[in-house]
Amino acid sequence: MAELADGIFNGISTGSVLLLAALGLSIAFGLMGVINMAHGELMMLGAYTTYVVQNIFKGMGAQWFEVYIFFALIAAFMVTALMGFILERGVIKFLYGRPLETLLATWGVSLILQQFVRSVSWGLVIGIATFCLLFFGGWGITSFRPNWDKIKTWFLVVMFPLSVGIAIALSAVLGNIFKLAITKPWFGAQNVDVSSPLWLRGGTTIGTLQMPYTRLFIIALTITCVIGIYLFLQRSPWGLRMRAVTQNRTMSACLGIPTQKVDSLTFALSSGLAGIAGCALSFLGSVGPNTGQNYIVDTFMVVVVGGVGKLVGSIVAALALGTTNYLIGSGAIASLVKPITPLYDFFTFFATTSMAKVMLFALIVVFLQYKPAGMFPQKGRSVEL
Repeated sequence: MAELADGIFNGISTGSVLLLAALGLSIAFGLMGVINMAHGELMMLGAYTTYVVQNIFKGMGAQWFEVYIFFALIAAFMVTALMGFILERGVIKFLYGRPLETLLATWGVSLILQQFVRSVSWGLVIGIATFCLLFFGGWGITSFRPNWDKIKTWFLVVMFPLSVGIAIALSAVLGNIFKLAITKPWFGAQNVDVSSPLWLRGGTTIGTLQMPYTRLFIIALTITCVIGIYLFLQRSPWGLRMRAVTQNRTMSACLGIPTQKVDSLTFALSSGLAGIAGCALSFLGSVGPNTGQNYIVDTFMVVVVGGVGKLVGSIVAALALGTTNYLIGSGAIASLVKPITPLYDFFTFFATTSMAKVMLFALIVVFLQYKPAGMFPQKGRSVEL
């Protein structure tokens, strides 16, 4: 029983991580029908943001380092929310109603973000910032001219190579002036480690049950995020608009709800929650360019099993999948059925991380045969039609 209790606690903590990751994906997938394959990379950006904030606070002294996690959570949310807003405005808004193209586009974005983290340097940042300022700034100013349609092609032909050339030259000049390591990557391909504050190290014991403070903090963070999202969706005007668009987009537009603004806000909120999940993940292991890929499949499974766009469904599914996966993979279930030899042999065969995942996916396939819309199916006229 002690082993079972330990397995349940670790399963709940694993489910909390999955729930943090799935919260944002559930909102975006439920509202816009967007299969965002870059969601894992947004989590990765949140984890790297935590690493950067940690290094900044290390230089400020030990007393500041103890509270850096709260600033890291805010920074991770803001960075990934901004990235999500840019992604929605720059890519996804042109692909609504085309799920296959959206999947491929966001998968391409995920590869770009992985390579960006491996290669980002002062030269790359200066070059991108200069190019965006010149090209997109010029586009925004020039587009107000009455003859914009006539000169658009000439603008692209002239400004694009000019902006690229100035960006490369400025990056090289500033690097020489300020002695910056222009081509040296900030992070590289290797993993980096995030250190916990002293008050998150160690753990507490109840009987034989060991509960690390880091896991307890992640569970508390998940509960806080769930309550915050619930209050936002149920009590705020924008939350009401989001729920209306989720149930019937066409009718919501007819009633004057700005659906495009709702889409942008939703995707930014979804991405911000991914950043918070990445911040939490950084305390469970090393952070690398492929960090998000380890969770993206499980996150989609939570959304599908719980029911698209359903907060309660995501909570139940995340805890159920996380606990089931850990109990099977740790051998806790095998220990319980040890007197029954056939069952013991069966669960012992699946008592590894990889085989437990295989069994979990098989159970999900069987479940979806009977409940294809998930535990809590979506309701509304658009669903009925």
